Amino acid sequence: DILFKIKHARRFLEEGNKAKITVVFRGREITHNELGLQALERFTTELEDICTVEVRPKMEGRNMYIIIAPKK
Repeated sequence: DILFKIKHARRFLEEGNKAKITVVFRGREITHNELGLQALERFTTELEDICTVEVRPKMEGRNMYIIIAPKK
């Protein structure tokens, strides 16, 4: 569940660590990469009070990822 992952990422960021969030596409899901982008955007909007996005969403093979860091 995405809320579970957000909760763990929040704790990780509060400790002062960076986090890499990855969406893995399987099979034909790769043709609908906008769904992965929506999931990553939801993730960042939930955590925007404590984090900044260091690396915008990027595709790497079948993975889409972002890197977030705690706000200073």
